[in-house]
Amino acid sequence: MKSVFILADKAWAGSSLLYKWQKSLGNYIAVAGQDNSVKIFDRHGHKWSELSLPGRCVGMDWDKDGDILAVIAAKSSSIYLWDASVNKTSQIESGMRDQMSFVLWSKTGPLLAVGTIKGNLLIYNQQTSRKIPVLGKHTKKITCGCWSVQNLLALGSDDNTLSISNHEGDTIRQTTLRGEPADITFSERKTNERSGQGENTVSLSVENKNLMLFNINDLENRIELTFQRHYGQIVSYRWYGDGYILIGFSHGYFVVISTHIKEIGEELHQARNHKDSLNSVAISTAVNKAASCGDNSIKIHELSELKDISNVITLDDETKGLDQLTWTDDGQLLAVSTQSGTLHVFLTKLPMLGGSFGTRLAYLTSLLEVTVSNQVEGESPVVIQVEVEPTFIAMGPFHVAVGMNNRAWFYALVDGEPGFNKLKDIEYLGTIASMSLNSDYAAALFEGKVQLHMIEGKDQDEKKQMKLFPEDERKGWIICHALTADFLYYGTDAGDVVCVLVEDWETVSSYSHAIGVRKVFPDLNGTRLVFIDDKNAGFLLSPTNATDSCFELPNFSPTITGVLWDNWHADRGVFVAYDDDKVYTYALHKSTIYGPRVVFVGSTALLFSQKPLLLHNGDLTCQTASGKTSEVALSTHSFLKRAGGTQKGPQPELGTQLAQALMLKRFHEACALCKSAGSNTDWAEVGKACLVHMEVELAIQVFRMSSNVGMVLSLQGIQGIEDMNLRAGHLAMFLGEYNLAQDLYLSSGCPIAALEMRRDLLQWDSALMLAKRLAEDQIPFISKEYAVHLEFIGDYVNALAHYEKGMIQDNGFQEHNDACKAGVARMSIRMGDIRRGAAQAIQHPSRILKKECGAILESMKQFSEAAQLYEKGQYYDKAASVYIRCKNWAKVGELLPHVSSPKIHLQYAKAKEADGKYKDAAQAYESAKDWDNVIRVLLEHLNSPEEAVRIVRETQSIDGAKMVARFFLGLNDYSSAIHFLVLSQCNDEAFQLAQQHGQMEVYADIIGPEATQEDYQSIALYFEGEKKHLLAGKFFQKCAQYTRALKHFLKCPNTDDNLAVEMAIETVGQARDSSMTNQLIDYLMGESDGMPKDAKYLFRLYMALELYREAARTAIIIAREEQCAGNYRNAHDVLFSMYTELQAQKIKIPAEMATNLMILHSYLLVKVHVKRGDHLKGARMLIRVSNNISRFPAHVVPILTSAVIECHRAGLKNSAFGFAALLMRPEYRNKIDPKYRKKIEAMVRRPDTSELEDETTPCPFCGFQLPQNELLCISCKNNVPYCISTGRHMLKEDWCVCPHCEFPALYSQFILLLETEAVCPMCSETLSVEQIKKIPDCSQYLQTDELDQ
Repeated sequence: MKSVFILADKAWAGSSLLYKWQKSLGNYIAVAGQDNSVKIFDRHGHKWSELSLPGRCVGMDWDKDGDILAVIAAKSSSIYLWDASVNKTSQIESGMRDQMSFVLWSKTGPLLAVGTIKGNLLIYNQQTSRKIPVLGKHTKKITCGCWSVQNLLALGSDDNTLSISNHEGDTIRQTTLRGEPADITFSERKTNERSGQGENTVSLSVENKNLMLFNINDLENRIELTFQRHYGQIVSYRWYGDGYILIGFSHGYFVVISTHIKEIGEELHQARNHKDSLNSVAISTAVNKAASCGDNSIKIHELSELKDISNVITLDDETKGLDQLTWTDDGQLLAVSTQSGTLHVFLTKLPMLGGSFGTRLAYLTSLLEVTVSNQVEGESPVVIQVEVEPTFIAMGPFHVAVGMNNRAWFYALVDGEPGFNKLKDIEYLGTIASMSLNSDYAAALFEGKVQLHMIEGKDQDEKKQMKLFPEDERKGWIICHALTADFLYYGTDAGDVVCVLVEDWETVSSYSHAIGVRKVFPDLNGTRLVFIDDKNAGFLLSPTNATDSCFELPNFSPTITGVLWDNWHADRGVFVAYDDDKVYTYALHKSTIYGPRVVFVGSTALLFSQKPLLLHNGDLTCQTASGKTSEVALSTHSFLKRAGGTQKGPQPELGTQLAQALMLKRFHEACALCKSAGSNTDWAEVGKACLVHMEVELAIQVFRMSSNVGMVLSLQGIQGIEDMNLRAGHLAMFLGEYNLAQDLYLSSGCPIAALEMRRDLLQWDSALMLAKRLAEDQIPFISKEYAVHLEFIGDYVNALAHYEKGMIQDNGFQEHNDACKAGVARMSIRMGDIRRGAAQAIQHPSRILKKECGAILESMKQFSEAAQLYEKGQYYDKAASVYIRCKNWAKVGELLPHVSSPKIHLQYAKAKEADGKYKDAAQAYESAKDWDNVIRVLLEHLNSPEEAVRIVRETQSIDGAKMVARFFLGLNDYSSAIHFLVLSQCNDEAFQLAQQHGQMEVYADIIGPEATQEDYQSIALYFEGEKKHLLAGKFFQKCAQYTRALKHFLKCPNTDDNLAVEMAIETVGQARDSSMTNQLIDYLMGESDGMPKDAKYLFRLYMALELYREAARTAIIIAREEQCAGNYRNAHDVLFSMYTELQAQKIKIPAEMATNLMILHSYLLVKVHVKRGDHLKGARMLIRVSNNISRFPAHVVPILTSAVIECHRAGLKNSAFGFAALLMRPEYRNKIDPKYRKKIEAMVRRPDTSELEDETTPCPFCGFQLPQNELLCISCKNNVPYCISTGRHMLKEDWCVCPHCEFPALYSQFILLLETEAVCPMCSETLSVEQIKKIPDCSQYLQTDELDQ
C-alpha cells in the first residue's frame, strides 16, 4: 500500500484530529484539530478551503451525496454548511440556547439531526429549510446516534437511555441502559423468517464493555454480548456481510462474531492484531477488506478469509500511537489519524489501467502517477506525474497517452532525465472509449468512429494528417479498434473486420463476420488477429493470407475479456486469452500435414484482481489493484522451468510438460526434457509431433535418439523433397494417416506415390483403381500380388483369373511370369483340372511348386500323381510314403537310400524279414530305431551277442535286456544274467538267481536305488541268516524295520564300531521311537557294556532326533570340555555348527551359546589381526577375551601376557597396566615367560594410565553412538550383531554377510581382510572379494527376537 499524502499542521500538533471523508465520491476530506477551524483538502492532499469557527469543532458530517458538509463548534449555537460544488459556506441559527454536541445527516434524505449537551434535538430539512426543535429528548448530553434507511433516528445520551424517533422528531421507542451508550448502529440481523425486514436491529456498546442488540420494534427484546476481560474495552465495531460484526478491543484483540440466531455470540475469528493497544477498526465492502490500527501499525485483512493479512503498514515516526481509521466509500483511500495530530492517507485500490506495446508497459501506480517499464529489456522504469486521474492509458513504442472524457495528454519517452517530455493535449469530438498508438500515429475511438492522426505533427499539417473512419457512416458503428506498426484494424457492429494500411490510409482487406465484432487483438506485426464477436466466440483471422480462412478458437470461454500475443521473438504463433480467473493459452500451428489450425494448450489460474498486460516467453506480467505488477508463470510453459533447471514447488509430470512443449512447437525444449528423464515412448511422441509439423531434420535427430533406425532412414530418403504436398504426404503415411496421405499425394506433383503406398499396404482394390488412373503398366504386377492374397484367403476362382491377368508377353519378366504360371498350376489343380495343373507343375523349373502341387493332390486322394510329383521334386520321404499307400514296394526299395523317415524303414524291414533277408532286415530295423527287433534278430538269427549287449547298454531297452539275460543264463554267466534281469525289471527272478548262486552282494549293488521295500527286506533277511550284522542292519533300515536294524548295528564287533554307531544314530533319528532312543542312549553311556562312547555321538543323536535344545546343551558341554583342554578351534567349530543348525530350524539361540561363540571367535580373530600387523584390533579382541579369562583355564597366563604386550603396542596403556597387575598375583606370577617378566613388573611399578579412546559409531537399532567394540547398546538394551572380521559391532550403512554362513561383517573391513586371507573367519569356507556384496537394507538381520518355536 502506497502513502498518497501526509497532513500535518502546527495548530494540530499534539492533539487528536476529527476528520470525515466526502461521502460517495471521496474527493474531499475535512479535518479539524484543536484550533478553531476546519480545513478541507482534495484527495491528492491539496488544501481546498478553510472554515473559521468561533470555537473548536466538535462535530461534522457530509450529506448522503457528499455535496454539503455540516459543522458544529463549541461556544456556538449555529450550524455551518459548506457546499462542495460552489466552495461556499453558509450559517444557520439553530435557535437552541445550549451548545451543540452531535451532528448527523440522514442516509436517504436532506435531513440533518443536531443534538445538544443538554439533551435537546433539532431536525433541519435542507431542501425546505424547515427546522423542528425537540426539547428534552434526553436529560443529558446527546453523545451518539444513527439514522436508519427508513429515516428513523436512534440517539444515545449520557443519561443512560436510548431513544428511537421518526423524521419529525417524535419519540417512537425509548429504553434505559446500564451505562453510557456509544457507537450506535442500525443493521439487519438475520432471523429465521425468510422475509426481508430491512434494518431491524439497533446495536450499541455500553460502558465500552458489552455489546447490546435491540429489536427496533421491541426494545425490551435485547441481546447482551459480553466478552473476555483480557480483551480490554470495546474500541469500535463494524457490521458487515450477512449479519457479522467485527469488534476491536483496546488490548489489541480483533474479533469477529455472528448474529445469526443459531451461532449468536460465537467467535468466528479471533487474533491479537496489536501488541499493546488497538485504536480503531474499519471495513470497506468495496474492496472486501477490513483494517485495524494500533501501536504504530495498520493491518489489512481480506474479508473473505480473515486469517489472511494482505498488508501491514508500520509508521515508525508515530511514537504516540495511532487514532482513527476511515475508508472512502469506493475503498480507494484509507485515512488514519495519529495521537500526535497528523493524518496519513494511503492508496488501497487503484483503477486497473494499463497498456503495453511490444515488451514495454505503462500502468497506473498512483492516482496521478503512470509508470512505464520494460523488464524484459531491463530498462529502468520511468515515472510520469499526470495532471488528472486518467480513465485510459495507451502505450506506443515511443509515446504514452493518458486521458479522461474527451481529452488526451501525450508524453514522449526520451533517454535523459526524467525520461519523458510532455508533448501536448488534444480534445476530441466525443468521449474517448479507447486509444491505440504506434510509432507515429494515434487512433482514438469515440462515438462509433475512429480518428487517426499523427502524434508529433505540426499544427498546420494536423488537418491533413487526420482522418475519420469509417468514411461512409452507413458502413456501421465501430465498436473496437487496434493499431499495429503498419495497420489500423477496426471491428463494427455489422460484423466487418477492416484492415487499413496506415501509410496511405487505404483499406487493404475486409472480412465480413455474421454478427457484430466486439474486440480485435492483432499480433505485433499485424499479420494475424484474434477477434471476439457479440456471442462471445473467439476467432483467428489472417487478413494477409486469403487461403487461410477464419478459424474458430476451441474451448473459448464466454467470459474472456482480452487477448495477448506472446512477444518472444520465436513464439509468434502463441497467444493467451484471459478472463477474471484464468488465462487460456492457444497456439497457431501454421504448417502441419493437416493444414493450418489453432489448438488450445491449457489454462492457468489467476489470483484475485489481476489484469494481464504482457506475455513474454510464458511469463505473464499482470497489473494488481495496488498499482504494482506481478509475474505469473503460465502452467502451460512449466517445461521451460524444468529445461532451465529452475524448478520450484510441485511440477506437473513429464508427460504433461512434454505435451505442452509439443503443442507450443517448442521442439528443442521437448528434446531437452526427453534427454533429462524421457523414455522411448516420450521420444516417439516428440518424433510424431515433428512429423506433424513437417520438421524433417529435427525428426531425424529425435528418432536417432530413440534408436528408431527405420524411421531415420525413411526420413533421410525424403529430406531433399521440395514439393510440400509430396513431403506432407510421406509424413502422413509415416504417421499412419493413409487417406490423408493419398489426398496429399494426388494433389502433389508426384501422384504415383499414392499408388505405391496402397501397394505397400496390400490394399489391392484401391491400388488397381489408382493404377487404372495413373499407371496402366503396373496392372499385371498388382494383379499377381492380388492373386497371391486371394489364394491365401481361399478365393481360388478370382485368384486364377488374376494370375492369368498377371502374365506379361515380354521375356524380360521371366521371374514374374514363372510366379504367375506356378499360381495357375496350383489354382488349376484346386479347381479340379488336374491334368493341366500337373503338366504345368512338371514343366515348371521350381521344386517347391512340385511339392505344393503334390500336397494338394495328396489331400485330394490322387496318390499316384502326387507320388510322381514328389519324386520329380526329389522329396523322397514324401514320395516313398505315398508309394507305400499304393503298396508299390519296388518303387519304395528304389527310393530307400534317399529316405530318412523311420516309419518307412520299419515297414520295409518287416517285408524283408518275411522274405528271410535277416541282415537287410536288421539294418532296416536299426534305421527305423526299432531296437527290440534288432536285438531279437541279432540273437535269434545272426547269433551276435556282443552287438546285442552293446545295443542294450546304449538304448536301455527292457525287452532287449530280458532277451540278453535269457541268453546269458543259457551260458551259465550268473552275474551278467542278474545284471540284465535287473535292467529288465525282473527283480524276483534276479533275487532267486542271486540266492541260489551266492551272488546276493552283487544283486544288492546292482539293484541300488531302484529297489522296493520288499526287495530290501528279502536282502536283509538273507544277510541276517548269513550273520552279516552291518549289511543286515543297513537293509533293515532301508525297508524301515528300525528295531531290527538297531539290534544288528549294536551287535556289530568294535572294529566296525564307528560306522555301526553312526548308522544306529541315523536309524533312531528316522524311527523316532522313545524305547529305541533310550536303548541307544544306554549303549552310548556305556551302561550295556561298561564302555562310555564319545560325547559327540550323543550330540549327533540329539541332532538326528531334532532335539535341538538338548543338542545345544550337549554342544555347549562338548565345547566347554574342548575349551578346558585348550582346543579352541574345535570348541568354536562345535558351537558354530550348532548355532547354524538352530538358526536353520528357527530356534532361539541360547544366550550362553551365543556369548561363548562370540568370545571364542574374538580369541581366534586375535591371531588374524596380529598376523596382519593390526595390533589395535588384536589388542581390543584380547581385552574382550581377558575380561572372560575364566573361560580359558588352560592358557590364562599366555593370554594375559599377550594382552599386556598387544595393549602396550597399541597404545592402550591403562588396559595393559590392568592386565599386568592381574599377572602379578602369586598364582600367575611364576608362570610368566621369563622373557617378559621384567617388562611386566616394570609396567606395574611405573604405571602409565593413558588410554586410546575406543571410537564411537552408531548402534544399528537406535543410532546411539556406541564404542566400536561394545556389543550391548546402553540406549535400546539390544545385543548388537558383531562383525566376524573385526569383532566390532555392526553398522547399518556398512553391512555385508558371508555367503556361506550368513554371519554379518563390516563390508569395508571384510574386503580388507580378504586381501590377505582366503577363508571366512567364522565358517572357514573359501571366499573371494567378488563374492561379497554390500547390503543396502539390513533390516531383516535386525529382528531383535528370533521366534522360539
